[in-house]
Amino acid sequence: MRRLSRDRHRQPRRLTAQRPPPGHTSAQIRATGGCHQPICLRGRVEHYDQATGRFLHRYTTRDEPDGILRVACKTRRASRCPACAEIYRADTYQLIRAGLAGGKGVPESVTAHPALFITLTAPSFGAVHTRYETGGKVRPCRPRRDAVTCSHGRVLACTARHAADDARLGEPLCPDCYDYTGTVLFNALAPELWRRFTEALRRRFAKLSGLTLTALRDQVTISFAKVAEYQRRGIVHFHAVIRLDGPGGPAAPPPPWATAEVLADAVRHAAGAITIPLSTHGRTLRWGDQLDIRPIRTNGELTEQAVAAYIAKYATKAAECVGTLDRRIHTLDELDHHPLRDHARRLITECLRLGALEDLAAHRLTQWAHMLGFRGHFSTKSRRYSTTLGALRAVREAHRRQHDNVTTGRLPLLAEDEVVTSSV
Repeated sequence: MRRLSRDRHRQPRRLTAQRPPPGHTSAQIRATGGCHQPICLRGRVEHYDQATGRFLHRYTTRDEPDGILRVACKTRRASRCPACAEIYRADTYQLIRAGLAGGKGVPESVTAHPALFITLTAPSFGAVHTRYETGGKVRPCRPRRDAVTCSHGRVLACTARHAADDARLGEPLCPDCYDYTGTVLFNALAPELWRRFTEALRRRFAKLSGLTLTALRDQVTISFAKVAEYQRRGIVHFHAVIRLDGPGGPAAPPPPWATAEVLADAVRHAAGAITIPLSTHGRTLRWGDQLDIRPIRTNGELTEQAVAAYIAKYATKAAECVGTLDRRIHTLDELDHHPLRDHARRLITECLRLGALEDLAAHRLTQWAHMLGFRGHFSTKSRRYSTTLGALRAVREAHRRQHDNVTTGRLPLLAEDEVVTSSV
Protein backbone atom coordinates (compact mmCIF):
# COMPACT_ATOMS: atom_id res chain seq x y z
CA MET A 1 0.00 0.00 0.00
CA ARG A 2 1.43 3.41 -0.95
CA ARG A 3 -0.14 6.71 0.07
CA LEU A 4 1.71 10.00 0.34
CA SER A 5 0.24 13.29 1.46
CA ARG A 6 0.78 16.48 -0.54
CA ASP A 7 2.41 19.50 1.04
CA ARG A 8 1.92 23.04 -0.35
CA HIS A 9 0.48 21.70 -3.61
CA ARG A 10 3.76 20.06 -4.62
CA GLN A 11 3.60 16.78 -6.46
CA PRO A 12 4.48 13.92 -4.05
CA ARG A 13 7.49 11.81 -4.88
CA ARG A 14 8.43 8.27 -3.89
CA LEU A 15 10.34 8.18 -0.61
CA THR A 16 13.80 6.62 -0.55
CA ALA A 17 13.82 4.18 2.34
CA GLN A 18 17.58 4.08 2.76
CA ARG A 19 18.03 7.82 3.41
CA PRO A 20 18.87 8.40 7.07
CA PRO A 21 16.65 10.89 8.89
CA PRO A 22 18.69 14.12 9.29
CA GLY A 23 18.59 15.77 12.66
CA HIS A 24 18.46 19.35 11.44
CA THR A 25 17.04 21.35 8.56
CA SER A 26 20.57 22.23 7.47
CA ALA A 27 21.32 18.53 7.09
CA GLN A 28 18.29 18.15 4.84
CA ILE A 29 19.44 21.08 2.73
CA ARG A 30 22.84 19.46 2.34
CA ALA A 31 21.17 16.17 1.41
CA THR A 32 19.24 17.91 -1.40
CA GLY A 33 22.44 19.45 -2.68
CA GLY A 34 21.24 22.96 -1.88
CA CYS A 35 18.05 22.70 -3.95
CA HIS A 36 16.30 26.09 -4.22
CA GLN A 37 12.78 24.66 -4.49
CA PRO A 38 12.75 21.33 -2.63
CA ILE A 39 9.70 19.09 -2.72
CA CYS A 40 8.22 18.48 0.74
CA LEU A 41 6.98 15.00 1.68
CA ARG A 42 5.12 13.52 4.64
CA GLY A 43 4.76 9.79 5.27
CA ARG A 44 6.53 6.67 6.49
CA VAL A 45 8.25 3.63 5.04
CA GLU A 46 8.15 0.24 6.74
CA HIS A 47 10.36 -2.70 5.72
CA TYR A 48 9.21 -6.31 6.19
CA ASP A 49 10.85 -9.57 5.28
CA GLN A 50 8.60 -10.98 2.57
CA ALA A 51 9.36 -14.59 3.48
CA THR A 52 8.75 -14.44 7.24
CA GLY A 53 6.75 -11.23 7.63
CA ARG A 54 9.23 -10.05 10.25
CA PHE A 55 9.39 -6.29 10.72
CA LEU A 56 12.82 -4.92 9.77
CA HIS A 57 12.76 -1.17 10.35
CA ARG A 58 10.66 1.94 9.84
CA TYR A 59 11.31 5.44 8.59
CA THR A 60 8.85 8.28 9.31
CA THR A 61 8.97 11.95 8.53
CA ARG A 62 7.62 12.73 12.01
CA ASP A 63 11.21 12.67 13.22
CA GLU A 64 12.26 15.28 10.61
CA PRO A 65 12.36 19.04 11.24
CA ASP A 66 8.82 20.41 10.83
CA GLY A 67 7.63 16.83 10.22
CA ILE A 68 8.58 16.89 6.52
CA LEU A 69 11.29 15.44 4.31
CA ARG A 70 12.80 17.73 1.69
CA VAL A 71 13.96 16.17 -1.56
CA ALA A 72 15.58 17.82 -4.57
CA CYS A 73 13.33 19.10 -7.36
CA LYS A 74 15.73 17.71 -10.03
CA THR A 75 14.85 20.38 -12.59
CA ARG A 76 17.19 21.03 -15.50
CA ARG A 77 16.51 24.78 -15.58
CA ALA A 78 19.27 26.87 -14.08
CA SER A 79 16.84 29.80 -13.78
CA ARG A 80 14.74 27.81 -11.29
CA CYS A 81 17.33 25.83 -9.35
CA PRO A 82 21.04 26.23 -10.08
CA ALA A 83 21.98 23.34 -7.78
CA CYS A 84 19.82 20.69 -9.50
CA ALA A 85 20.60 22.14 -12.93
CA GLU A 86 24.31 21.70 -12.23
CA ILE A 87 23.75 17.96 -11.68
CA TYR A 88 21.84 17.79 -14.97
CA ARG A 89 24.65 19.70 -16.72
CA ALA A 90 27.29 17.35 -15.32
CA ASP A 91 25.29 14.28 -16.42
CA THR A 92 24.88 15.71 -19.91
CA TYR A 93 28.60 16.40 -20.09
CA GLN A 94 29.41 12.79 -19.19
CA LEU A 95 26.85 11.51 -21.70
CA ILE A 96 28.24 13.59 -24.58
CA ARG A 97 31.89 12.97 -23.72
CA ALA A 98 31.36 9.22 -23.41
CA GLY A 99 30.17 9.15 -27.01
CA LEU A 100 33.42 10.79 -28.14
CA ALA A 101 36.09 9.47 -25.76
CA GLY A 102 34.58 6.24 -24.42
CA GLY A 103 33.55 5.24 -20.93
CA LYS A 104 30.14 4.69 -19.32
CA GLY A 105 29.73 1.51 -21.32
CA VAL A 106 31.17 2.93 -24.57
CA PRO A 107 34.50 1.43 -25.74
CA GLU A 108 37.48 3.80 -25.92
CA SER A 109 38.01 2.78 -29.55
CA VAL A 110 35.20 5.21 -30.40
CA THR A 111 37.80 8.01 -30.40
CA ALA A 112 38.94 6.75 -33.82
CA HIS A 113 35.46 7.06 -35.34
CA PRO A 114 34.80 10.09 -37.60
CA ALA A 115 32.77 12.74 -35.75
CA LEU A 116 31.56 16.25 -36.60
CA PHE A 117 30.27 19.14 -34.52
CA ILE A 118 27.67 21.07 -36.50
CA THR A 119 25.46 24.09 -35.89
CA LEU A 120 22.14 24.49 -37.71
CA THR A 121 20.77 28.03 -37.56
CA ALA A 122 17.51 29.77 -38.39
CA PRO A 123 16.99 32.12 -41.34
CA SER A 124 16.68 35.87 -40.85
CA PHE A 125 13.27 37.21 -39.90
CA GLY A 126 14.43 40.81 -39.71
CA ALA A 127 17.47 42.90 -38.85
CA VAL A 128 18.35 42.90 -35.14
CA HIS A 129 21.02 44.54 -33.00
CA THR A 130 24.04 42.30 -32.70
CA ARG A 131 27.62 42.32 -31.46
CA TYR A 132 30.55 41.57 -33.72
CA GLU A 133 34.08 41.15 -32.43
CA THR A 134 37.22 40.78 -34.52
CA GLY A 135 40.63 40.34 -32.97
CA GLY A 136 39.34 41.40 -29.58
CA LYS A 137 37.89 44.63 -31.00
CA VAL A 138 34.14 45.25 -31.07
CA ARG A 139 32.85 46.32 -34.48
CA PRO A 140 29.85 48.57 -35.20
CA CYS A 141 26.52 46.80 -35.09
CA ARG A 142 25.03 47.44 -38.55
CA PRO A 143 26.80 50.31 -40.29
CA ARG A 144 25.23 51.31 -43.63
CA ARG A 145 26.39 54.12 -45.88
CA ASP A 146 23.20 53.92 -47.87
CA ALA A 147 20.89 53.05 -44.98
CA VAL A 148 17.24 53.03 -45.94
CA THR A 149 14.30 54.20 -43.91
CA CYS A 150 11.53 51.65 -43.54
CA SER A 151 7.86 52.38 -44.02
CA HIS A 152 7.53 52.93 -40.27
CA GLY A 153 10.02 55.80 -40.31
CA ARG A 154 13.00 53.95 -38.76
CA VAL A 155 16.50 53.96 -40.20
CA LEU A 156 17.64 50.36 -40.68
CA ALA A 157 21.22 50.90 -39.50
CA CYS A 158 23.14 51.03 -36.22
CA THR A 159 26.69 52.25 -35.68
CA ALA A 160 26.83 51.45 -31.94
CA ARG A 161 29.48 49.11 -30.58
CA HIS A 162 27.32 47.09 -28.22
CA ALA A 163 28.62 45.80 -24.92
CA ALA A 164 28.10 42.12 -24.11
CA ASP A 165 25.32 43.00 -21.64
CA ASP A 166 23.61 45.63 -23.81
CA ALA A 167 19.84 45.25 -23.46
CA ARG A 168 19.37 46.10 -27.14
CA LEU A 169 21.10 42.94 -28.35
CA GLY A 170 18.59 40.78 -30.17
CA GLU A 171 16.04 43.58 -30.44
CA PRO A 172 14.81 44.35 -34.00
CA LEU A 173 15.91 47.58 -35.59
CA CYS A 174 12.24 48.01 -36.44
CA PRO A 175 9.84 45.86 -34.39
CA ASP A 176 6.99 46.64 -36.81
CA CYS A 177 8.99 45.24 -39.75
CA TYR A 178 10.19 42.16 -37.88
CA ASP A 179 8.55 38.85 -38.84
CA TYR A 180 7.23 37.63 -35.49
CA THR A 181 4.94 35.10 -37.14
CA GLY A 182 7.84 33.46 -38.95
CA THR A 183 9.94 33.35 -35.78
CA VAL A 184 7.22 31.61 -33.77
CA LEU A 185 6.43 29.12 -36.54
CA PHE A 186 10.11 28.26 -36.95
CA ASN A 187 10.45 27.59 -33.22
CA ALA A 188 7.35 25.41 -33.27
CA LEU A 189 8.54 23.37 -36.26
CA ALA A 190 12.26 23.23 -35.44
CA PRO A 191 11.96 19.67 -34.02
CA GLU A 192 10.32 18.55 -37.27
CA LEU A 193 13.06 20.25 -39.28
CA TRP A 194 15.63 18.32 -37.24
CA ARG A 195 13.81 15.01 -37.81
CA ARG A 196 13.68 15.60 -41.56
CA PHE A 197 17.32 16.65 -41.53
CA THR A 198 18.45 13.35 -39.96
CA GLU A 199 16.43 11.38 -42.51
CA ALA A 200 17.81 13.41 -45.43
CA LEU A 201 21.32 13.02 -44.04
CA ARG A 202 21.09 9.23 -44.05
CA ARG A 203 19.65 9.20 -47.58
CA ARG A 204 22.39 11.50 -48.88
CA PHE A 205 25.17 9.59 -47.12
CA ALA A 206 23.89 6.36 -48.65
CA LYS A 207 23.77 7.93 -52.11
CA LEU A 208 27.30 9.32 -51.81
CA SER A 209 28.46 5.85 -50.73
CA GLY A 210 26.70 4.13 -53.63
CA LEU A 211 24.39 2.18 -51.31
CA THR A 212 20.71 1.86 -50.63
CA LEU A 213 19.40 2.84 -47.20
CA THR A 214 18.95 -0.82 -46.31
CA ALA A 215 22.50 -1.67 -47.35
CA LEU A 216 23.83 1.35 -45.45
CA ARG A 217 22.28 0.13 -42.19
CA ASP A 218 24.19 -3.13 -42.59
CA GLN A 219 27.52 -1.28 -42.79
CA VAL A 220 27.26 2.10 -41.06
CA THR A 221 25.39 3.57 -38.09
CA ILE A 222 24.99 7.35 -37.92
CA SER A 223 24.59 8.48 -34.31
CA PHE A 224 23.52 11.90 -33.04
CA ALA A 225 23.49 13.99 -29.90
CA LYS A 226 22.12 17.53 -30.03
CA VAL A 227 21.11 20.49 -27.90
CA ALA A 228 18.90 23.51 -28.63
CA GLU A 229 20.12 27.03 -27.89
CA TYR A 230 18.14 30.26 -27.93
CA GLN A 231 19.64 33.23 -29.71
CA ARG A 232 19.06 36.70 -28.30
CA ARG A 233 16.56 37.37 -31.08
CA GLY A 234 14.30 34.69 -29.61
CA ILE A 235 14.81 31.81 -32.01
CA VAL A 236 16.38 28.39 -31.52
CA HIS A 237 19.26 26.79 -33.35
CA PHE A 238 20.78 23.36 -32.84
CA HIS A 239 24.30 22.23 -31.96
CA ALA A 240 24.87 18.57 -32.72
CA VAL A 241 27.50 15.84 -32.61
CA ILE A 242 27.28 13.40 -35.51
CA ARG A 243 29.38 10.23 -35.36
CA LEU A 244 29.95 7.34 -37.76
CA ASP A 245 30.02 3.79 -36.36
CA GLY A 246 30.02 0.31 -37.73
CA PRO A 247 26.88 -1.84 -37.76
CA GLY A 248 25.40 -2.11 -34.29
CA GLY A 249 26.90 1.03 -32.78
CA PRO A 250 30.16 2.29 -31.26
CA ALA A 251 31.61 -1.16 -30.54
CA ALA A 252 32.46 -1.63 -34.24
CA PRO A 253 34.48 0.78 -36.41
CA PRO A 254 32.94 2.14 -39.62
CA PRO A 255 34.30 0.93 -42.97
CA PRO A 256 37.30 2.88 -44.35
CA TRP A 257 35.22 4.66 -47.02
CA ALA A 258 32.94 6.21 -44.34
CA THR A 259 34.96 9.35 -43.66
CA ALA A 260 34.29 12.71 -42.01
CA GLU A 261 34.59 14.41 -45.42
CA VAL A 262 31.79 12.32 -46.92
CA LEU A 263 29.69 12.95 -43.81
CA ALA A 264 30.29 16.72 -44.08
CA ASP A 265 29.11 16.69 -47.72
CA ALA A 266 25.96 14.86 -46.67
CA VAL A 267 25.33 17.39 -43.88
CA ARG A 268 25.61 20.35 -46.29
CA HIS A 269 23.20 18.78 -48.76
CA ALA A 270 20.65 17.74 -46.14
CA ALA A 271 20.67 21.14 -44.41
CA GLY A 272 19.88 22.93 -47.66
CA ALA A 273 17.48 20.40 -49.15
CA ILE A 274 14.73 19.99 -46.59
CA THR A 275 11.75 22.34 -46.24
CA ILE A 276 8.39 22.43 -44.48
CA PRO A 277 5.72 24.13 -46.59
CA LEU A 278 2.88 25.90 -44.78
CA SER A 279 0.49 26.58 -47.62
CA THR A 280 -2.26 28.04 -45.45
CA HIS A 281 0.17 30.70 -44.18
CA GLY A 282 2.04 31.20 -47.45
CA ARG A 283 5.40 30.19 -45.98
CA THR A 284 8.10 27.61 -46.42
CA LEU A 285 10.33 26.97 -43.43
CA ARG A 286 13.97 25.88 -43.82
CA TRP A 287 17.32 26.13 -42.09
CA GLY A 288 19.30 29.34 -42.36
CA ASP A 289 22.26 29.86 -44.67
CA GLN A 290 24.77 29.85 -41.80
CA LEU A 291 25.97 26.27 -41.33
CA ASP A 292 29.02 25.46 -39.23
CA ILE A 293 30.73 22.07 -39.66
CA ARG A 294 33.89 21.22 -37.72
CA PRO A 295 35.64 17.87 -37.16
CA ILE A 296 36.14 16.65 -33.59
CA ARG A 297 39.59 15.29 -32.77
CA THR A 298 41.16 14.33 -29.47
CA ASN A 299 44.33 16.30 -30.30
CA GLY A 300 42.85 18.92 -32.59
CA GLU A 301 41.45 22.41 -32.23
CA LEU A 302 38.02 21.08 -31.22
CA THR A 303 38.34 18.33 -28.59
CA GLU A 304 35.73 16.08 -27.05
CA GLN A 305 35.98 17.95 -23.73
CA ALA A 306 35.25 21.28 -25.40
CA VAL A 307 32.27 19.89 -27.33
CA ALA A 308 30.81 18.14 -24.27
CA ALA A 309 31.19 21.26 -22.12
CA TYR A 310 29.58 23.46 -24.78
CA ILE A 311 26.56 21.22 -25.26
CA ALA A 312 26.12 20.61 -21.53
CA LYS A 313 26.12 24.36 -20.85
CA TYR A 314 23.05 24.92 -23.00
CA ALA A 315 21.22 21.82 -21.74
CA THR A 316 20.29 23.76 -18.57
CA LYS A 317 19.17 26.96 -20.28
CA ALA A 318 15.94 27.99 -21.96
CA ALA A 319 14.74 31.32 -23.35
CA GLU A 320 15.92 33.47 -20.44
CA CYS A 321 18.38 35.35 -22.65
CA VAL A 322 15.45 36.68 -24.68
CA GLY A 323 13.85 38.17 -21.57
CA THR A 324 10.84 35.86 -21.39
CA LEU A 325 9.53 33.86 -18.42
CA ASP A 326 10.37 30.33 -17.33
CA ARG A 327 6.76 29.48 -16.48
CA ARG A 328 3.64 29.04 -18.57
CA ILE A 329 1.52 32.01 -19.57
CA HIS A 330 -2.21 31.54 -20.05
CA THR A 331 -3.56 35.01 -20.86
CA LEU A 332 -2.17 38.32 -22.11
CA ASP A 333 -3.22 39.95 -18.85
CA GLU A 334 -0.47 38.03 -17.05
CA LEU A 335 2.20 39.87 -19.04
CA ASP A 336 1.33 43.14 -17.30
CA HIS A 337 2.63 41.73 -14.02
CA HIS A 338 6.13 40.97 -15.36
CA PRO A 339 8.91 43.32 -16.54
CA LEU A 340 9.28 41.80 -20.01
CA ARG A 341 11.27 43.22 -22.90
CA ASP A 342 9.09 44.51 -25.71
CA HIS A 343 10.57 41.96 -28.12
CA ALA A 344 9.74 39.04 -25.81
CA ARG A 345 6.27 40.45 -25.18
CA ARG A 346 5.54 40.60 -28.91
CA LEU A 347 6.77 37.02 -29.41
CA ILE A 348 4.57 35.73 -26.60
CA THR A 349 1.59 37.68 -27.92
CA GLU A 350 2.12 36.17 -31.36
CA CYS A 351 2.26 32.67 -29.84
CA LEU A 352 -1.10 33.23 -28.16
CA ARG A 353 -2.59 34.62 -31.37
CA LEU A 354 -1.39 31.76 -33.56
CA GLY A 355 -2.31 29.22 -30.89
CA ALA A 356 -5.96 30.15 -31.32
CA LEU A 357 -5.90 29.16 -35.03
CA GLU A 358 -7.42 25.75 -35.73
CA ASP A 359 -4.78 24.62 -38.24
CA LEU A 360 -1.98 25.29 -35.73
CA ALA A 361 -3.67 23.77 -32.68
CA ALA A 362 -1.47 20.66 -32.82
CA HIS A 363 1.63 22.75 -32.10
CA ARG A 364 0.22 23.89 -28.71
CA LEU A 365 1.57 27.40 -29.13
CA THR A 366 -0.60 28.72 -26.30
CA GLN A 367 0.82 26.23 -23.78
CA TRP A 368 4.39 26.96 -24.94
CA ALA A 369 4.14 30.71 -25.33
CA HIS A 370 6.69 31.22 -22.55
CA MET A 371 9.14 29.20 -24.71
CA LEU A 372 8.26 31.34 -27.73
CA GLY A 373 6.69 28.37 -29.49
CA PHE A 374 9.45 25.79 -29.07
CA ARG A 375 8.24 22.64 -27.34
CA GLY A 376 10.89 20.10 -28.26
CA HIS A 377 13.40 18.44 -25.95
CA PHE A 378 16.44 20.61 -25.36
CA SER A 379 18.94 17.75 -25.41
CA THR A 380 18.34 14.53 -27.32
CA LYS A 381 20.42 11.69 -28.69
CA SER A 382 20.05 8.64 -30.87
CA ARG A 383 19.76 5.31 -29.09
CA ARG A 384 23.27 4.06 -29.85
CA TYR A 385 25.23 7.27 -29.28
CA SER A 386 26.23 6.51 -25.68
CA THR A 387 24.77 5.87 -22.23
CA THR A 388 21.53 7.45 -21.00
CA LEU A 389 20.73 10.02 -18.33
CA GLY A 390 18.65 7.35 -16.59
CA ALA A 391 21.64 5.03 -16.35
CA LEU A 392 23.81 7.81 -14.90
CA ARG A 393 21.15 8.64 -12.31
CA ALA A 394 20.80 4.96 -11.38
CA VAL A 395 24.54 4.67 -10.72
CA ARG A 396 24.49 7.80 -8.57
CA GLU A 397 21.47 6.56 -6.60
CA ALA A 398 23.12 3.17 -6.02
CA HIS A 399 26.22 4.95 -4.71
CA ARG A 400 24.11 7.01 -2.33
CA ARG A 401 22.29 3.95 -1.03
CA GLN A 402 25.56 2.16 -0.41
CA HIS A 403 26.90 5.20 1.43
CA ASP A 404 23.73 5.41 3.56
CA ASN A 405 23.93 1.72 4.44
CA VAL A 406 27.58 2.04 5.53
CA THR A 407 27.16 5.24 7.55
CA THR A 408 23.87 4.35 9.29
CA GLY A 409 24.16 0.58 9.67
CA ARG A 410 20.66 0.08 8.25
CA LEU A 411 19.73 -2.99 6.30
CA PRO A 412 19.79 -2.50 2.53
CA LEU A 413 16.53 -2.67 0.59
CA LEU A 414 16.57 -5.93 -1.34
CA ALA A 415 14.41 -6.95 -4.26
CA GLU A 416 12.53 -9.50 -2.15
CA ASP A 417 11.71 -7.00 0.62
CA GLU A 418 8.12 -5.83 0.94
CA VAL A 419 7.87 -2.09 1.50
CA VAL A 420 4.66 -0.62 2.90
CA THR A 421 4.36 3.16 2.59
CA SER A 422 1.52 5.00 4.28
CA SER A 423 0.67 8.59 5.17
CA VAL A 424 1.28 10.00 8.65
